[in-house]
Amino acid sequence: MIGRRFHLLLMAPLVAIVGWTGCAPREPVAFRVLTYNIHHGEGMDGKIDLDRIAGVIRRSKTDLVALQEVDRGIERSGDVDQPAKLAALTDMHVIFEKNIDLQGGEYGNAVLSRFPVVWHRNHQLPKMPGNEQRGLLEVYALIGGQKLTFFATHLDHQADDGERIASVAVLRELIGDSEGSPVIVAGDFNAAPDSRVIREVRAFLGDTSVDAGSESPSFPADVPERRIDYILYGAHAGLRFTANQVLPEATASDHRPVVAVFALDLQG
Repeated sequence: MIGRRFHLLLMAPLVAIVGWTGCAPREPVAFRVLTYNIHHGEGMDGKIDLDRIAGVIRRSKTDLVALQEVDRGIERSGDVDQPAKLAALTDMHVIFEKNIDLQGGEYGNAVLSRFPVVWHRNHQLPKMPGNEQRGLLEVYALIGGQKLTFFATHLDHQADDGERIASVAVLRELIGDSEGSPVIVAGDFNAAPDSRVIREVRAFLGDTSVDAGSESPSFPADVPERRIDYILYGAHAGLRFTANQVLPEATASDHRPVVAVFALDLQG
């Protein structure tokens, strides 16, 4: 009996050391993602109001935000640096990348993040003659020290699916190069759920609205009739989707914002 008690006492410090070195499992991190086409801050009432847009984002309590139709220094929206102003109003990090020059300024996509952003790159998407240049903004965010690859995009709105199909092929290739990290894609795809575009997307990405069992429309904001705004995710053992919702915001933009909730397992 004495020998066994002595053995257990010797083992106790070893157990403490094992726990201290990080072998014990870490709690997963729950986080919220928002996609929002903000229409350069112009609402259904014709007013440009970034404070109103920022209020929608704050109330959504989201951690990663994909924004489309963002102006920086453009005449129509008062030459305001919209990415910088939205970052200040929401107290988040911001990454902005232009896709076109417009009225003396820049127009494109942005990402707001409560997590540290360690790298980003804008990928210009295939463009048909006469169409507007579109882009895919790729961001690496650190969640509990673990990398998450986040893509924000806005595909073209033409009747022909050709450019969108080509853009989806680029997205698929980039996700294949993401080195096995968890991946989330958010944005305005300008494509209905039954389109070839979305069928091809769903071949390699999960659709949060489908998984939630509710494909609510998001456009136009006042009386939504079409679902064109999506939050999608790649298959990854450490990333789990838990909820999706189209928010009932009918005025601040011509789109309604979409929110999804995820949980990410952290490596020990």
